[in-house]
Amino acid sequence: MSLDPDTLMGPLWTLLAFVGLGWLAARRLAVDPRPIATLLIYLIAPLTFFRGLILGGPTPAYLLITASLFAAACLVALLVSAVARRALPGEEGAVLAFSAGTGNTGYFGLPVALVLLPPEGVTLYLFGVLGVTLYEFTLGFYLSARGRFSVRDSLAKILRLPLIYAFLAALLVEGADLEVPNAVMEGLEVFPPAYTLLGMMIIGMTLGRVSIRQFDWRFIGACVTVRYAFWPLLALGAVLALQATTGLSPELSTALLLIGVVPMAANVVVVAMELGMAPEKGALAVLLTTLAAPLLIPFYLGWMLPLISG
Repeated sequence: MSLDPDTLMGPLWTLLAFVGLGWLAARRLAVDPRPIATLLIYLIAPLTFFRGLILGGPTPAYLLITASLFAAACLVALLVSAVARRALPGEEGAVLAFSAGTGNTGYFGLPVALVLLPPEGVTLYLFGVLGVTLYEFTLGFYLSARGRFSVRDSLAKILRLPLIYAFLAALLVEGADLEVPNAVMEGLEVFPPAYTLLGMMIIGMTLGRVSIRQFDWRFIGACVTVRYAFWPLLALGAVLALQATTGLSPELSTALLLIGVVPMAANVVVVAMELGMAPEKGALAVLLTTLAAPLLIPFYLGWMLPLISG
């Protein structure tokens, strides 16, 4: 199994076009991205998440994948947070800690998953993505908030996040074998595309306000190292260990590797924007890792896939 770099050019150019639209909106129309970030976090993301869970039909095996990715994301974020507190200022360290547990598994990773994996493998990938997303709006949001707020205020902010309740509502619907009306599911179809479009436009809107003085190579270097050095090795080590002990399927193995090699998550900027914490530096790091993805993802997968299939 191999991946042609040209496969990634379509998603890349689409995402960069959305970033460019956001930049134009900020520079020419003076659009404020903060209300959009609030809209994404409190309305669009939870409805997108709820729809994905209902369509996926969560089973105990699928939810185990979600729980495992959630736990892995939390552990990585806590580890990086402990190091970042000593090496970076409070807000930058908090943004780095948040970014350490997540990646662009949806906007960028899903098109690649559709190329690499059969339908069953794509379903496995999506339930892994749900675990990463759940991290973003629980512990990840808390770690970001702690860069600026007290423990009590940070916990209060998490309890106000509707994505947690969307997750519980989806489990309740499935557990009680309730039927969501077709009209409701059709209405929810607009939210995933809106989530992608607005999430990437916020990066462009933030970059429209960036000056050369905000180009912090130490912070950006730390983000790139965590995303493109630590995560690929962690994913490969976990897959090899699980294959040796549990007989992990090739589809799930590939899905886990892909989660480990995607660029930084656009939600790094969304959450930083909502909390008012160094969104400009986060936007620069997200853009650079996204630009590097068409070169690095085929390189990593070309090296790793033979190892897990041999």
